[in-house]
Amino acid sequence: MSYKLRSIGVSTVPMRTRMPFRYGIAKLEALPHVFLKATLEDGDGRTIEGVSAEGLLPKWFEKNPETTGQQDLENMHKVIVHAGELALAAGPFDSAFTFWKDLYDAQGAWAAGEGLAPLIWHFGVTMVERAVIDALCRAWGVPFHQALAEDRFGIDVASIHPHIDRATALEVFQREPLRTIHARHTVGLSDAILPEQVEEPIGDGLPESLAEDIDAYGLTYFKIKVRGDVDVDVARLRSIADLFHSRGLTDFRFTLDGNEQFFDVETFRTFWDRIRGDAALSAFFERLVFIEQPFTRKIALSNQLGEDLRSWEDAPPMIIDESDGALEDLPTALSHGYAGTSHKNCKGVFKGIVNAVYIHDANKRAGAECYFMSGEDLVNIGPVALLQDLTLMGVLGISHVERNGHHYFRGLSMFSDRLQEDVLSHHGDLYHREPDGYAALHIVGGQVQIGSLIDAPFGVGFIPRESEYVPLAEWECPTVPEK
Repeated sequence: MSYKLRSIGVSTVPMRTRMPFRYGIAKLEALPHVFLKATLEDGDGRTIEGVSAEGLLPKWFEKNPETTGQQDLENMHKVIVHAGELALAAGPFDSAFTFWKDLYDAQGAWAAGEGLAPLIWHFGVTMVERAVIDALCRAWGVPFHQALAEDRFGIDVASIHPHIDRATALEVFQREPLRTIHARHTVGLSDAILPEQVEEPIGDGLPESLAEDIDAYGLTYFKIKVRGDVDVDVARLRSIADLFHSRGLTDFRFTLDGNEQFFDVETFRTFWDRIRGDAALSAFFERLVFIEQPFTRKIALSNQLGEDLRSWEDAPPMIIDESDGALEDLPTALSHGYAGTSHKNCKGVFKGIVNAVYIHDANKRAGAECYFMSGEDLVNIGPVALLQDLTLMGVLGISHVERNGHHYFRGLSMFSDRLQEDVLSHHGDLYHREPDGYAALHIVGGQVQIGSLIDAPFGVGFIPRESEYVPLAEWECPTVPEK
């Protein structure tokens, strides 16, 4: 059956963090959270709604120190509106994948004239993409993983990577999804390690330091951000290692996030040799899984960096994250010596699935599990963005995922009681009610349960109606909430 996109509505909810979140050159304290609702019409004239959502995070899509946070928001607004306008102007479609790819190509052609990088302009595309996927799953009456296994989306990996056959793609499409995922807890650059290091206590009943997070959630997976200042980073890593030892953590795992702090391989090698060679951290680094995006995106996929990286014989496994903006970026990264890439829905659902197939094929050709895909966060929270993101992680078999939204936000307390009741009613495995009454992420033994997400159309068992959705053409650029 063919479908036509009939309307797009957008609503914005201003949010403030419990505490500042420091990542790279940015410090997040407030941001707008955007809901996008797409209405499709099928060949019989029936209408179906689908939703997507995302927090608009300055200084991630475009890590430009010369722009203001408001200018970053204006670009995010622009790419969402333009992608929506292109999608509304498109004709009927039979294949969701073709709909996405045509939208991807058209948005890319426009963005080239606007001077926008793929990571930011594709974000606009995937806001529409996710809502359309959600609507289609609701129209078909099947969860996302079943639609993928039955190839209902018409994903043609060979149209992007001609050497990959359909059988190889189906091996990924038909995996049994995970229903439990480890929460890989983010340790931000300004986060307190011990309770006594909390400079301005909040006192809202939730953990405020890494030690309290471990005690409250039973965490065993961690993502530690580094500054690139070796003396500061070594001291901080030692304090974390000491904390893990004092808590009796022996089977933990961690990743390091370089946050694009390095501008060449030689500088990073010197940094790595210093921290890896610290005697007090020897046992600690045996638990390292990988290093995420140590190099600035300006040079991370350059030919010179590739030559330098390939010549580093004992290099730790490294992946790209911010550098994975376009469809060709993963193949380039693997050829340069990286071990893989990250998935987060803001970089695209079908793009992530195609990347997962590419990695699966590369491992088959290598005859070993040389390459992998990680799951990373964007300060994701419910009631939509987090759930759809975790759904993809489960379907792609990513067993531990960076989760930090629950630490920096007070659950879903910024949303209405009605919406929180909907979340608790449909997703009582992932969320629970805190003593104060609001819905919050339920992490037990360092893990989250996502069975209700896997069984929902596309992660969300209901259509959120938190506020009035205004037509796309009337949606004004949001601003950063004031204190």
